[in-house]
Amino acid sequence: MKIGSAEFLRSVVEPSGLLGDGEPEIAFAGRSNVGKSTLLNALLGRKIARTSSTPGRTQAINYFRVNDRFRFVDLPGFGYARASKDARRQWAEIIGEYLRRPHERRMVVHLVDARVGATPLDEQAGEYFDDLGLPRVVAATKIDDVKRGARARQLQEIVRALRLGSPAPLVAVSAQSGEGIRELWKSITEFLAREGPPQSKG
Repeated sequence: MKIGSAEFLRSVVEPSGLLGDGEPEIAFAGRSNVGKSTLLNALLGRKIARTSSTPGRTQAINYFRVNDRFRFVDLPGFGYARASKDARRQWAEIIGEYLRRPHERRMVVHLVDARVGATPLDEQAGEYFDDLGLPRVVAATKIDDVKRGARARQLQEIVRALRLGSPAPLVAVSAQSGEGIRELWKSITEFLAREGPPQSKG
């Protein structure tokens, strides 16, 4: 997809700040330090989302408007052990509030670190997305750090752990090399082109 414009809209830390105008949204979710903001920047071809080597940096829901027609939504990373218990609870509440709100056009890009594979937290998140009836594609990030001989086995294990269907909605990506960026955009544009609202359970 050609990116004509991309702009930061707002950061939200309270449910009252969530946008609810029905504009299509692509939400990026994953564990802390999985590379959400870096991948988002790679997809947009510009540094618009704040990145950091410190896990847990994204502590709010960040909205970005793309091409004046849809939004990217950067969700707080889950599972950051060094965050306080109150902070983790707050993140879980705001993420849950966002995802449970009925929305006619929302898809989740579930990021999983290809080097680590799907952790129990990833499995729980996948089950949660499925329970809500959210369209989902899994992006196996940092694939450039996985030896080529081990890639197929690692990706198959992610498919197995997350119980993905066939053909599996799994894309191996690297924000550094650009591998898989076009394929991920294909999944996103196909979702945006669909007619009719996806089912979303309250």
